[in-house]
Amino acid sequence: MIKTLIIDDEPLAAGIVQEYLMAFPQFQVMEVCQDGFQGLKAVQTHQPDLIFLDVQMPKITGFEMLELLDEPPAVIFTTAFDQYALKAFDAMAIDYLLKPFSQSRFNQAIEKYLNQSSAIESESLGQLAEKSSRLVVRVKNEIKIIQIQDVSYFEAEDDYIAIHSKGVKYLKKMTMKALEEAMDPAKFSRVHRSYMVNLNEVTQIEPYERENYIVKLRNGEQVSVSKAGYARLREVLGL
Repeated sequence: MIKTLIIDDEPLAAGIVQEYLMAFPQFQVMEVCQDGFQGLKAVQTHQPDLIFLDVQMPKITGFEMLELLDEPPAVIFTTAFDQYALKAFDAMAIDYLLKPFSQSRFNQAIEKYLNQSSAIESESLGQLAEKSSRLVVRVKNEIKIIQIQDVSYFEAEDDYIAIHSKGVKYLKKMTMKALEEAMDPAKFSRVHRSYMVNLNEVTQIEPYERENYIVKLRNGEQVSVSKAGYARLREVLGL
């Protein structure tokens, strides 16, 4: 039995997926969810093999919901918006169904799932932010939405990124490389292998040690800057 979830805020669309799945008795729909928060809880509860996921939903998007999962299941996106297709496949999606879709097109997606691995790499999910205006993180049992402009800097901590925002530190499972690819280079700069700063928060750059520097931020904190990071800062700030 293949455990399945349907996460879509449109009852009619969710009902069509359920109807089409009747042609595949090996799939069992564990739950139908109407937003990303319900979907997140359902994934954690049922540990599904496959989810049918809408993109634009209330509260958090489908992409943001995936970011909150350490080990996401296989995903088939179902959406009315074609502009997210490239982003979906970057996230290792099995398929991307553009509403309204037919039974035959749905069957093709199911066959793709049955013919390939359901593994999704966590680093690819880190790229889902894709120059977003916000990030979502888990804080104990709550979901926190952080506006990108409120972030002072990012710091690498083992397999996590520490997000420093308004004097509070949040942890998100993500690599610095994936984060750098996701952030707008006109707003955030990688100044060290372990740090990325919000350029709007930079107030001063000072020499520290041989070929190394420190950046002073508006909140009074200081961040180490490597030689390469200093050259990058000078270029982006036009110094």
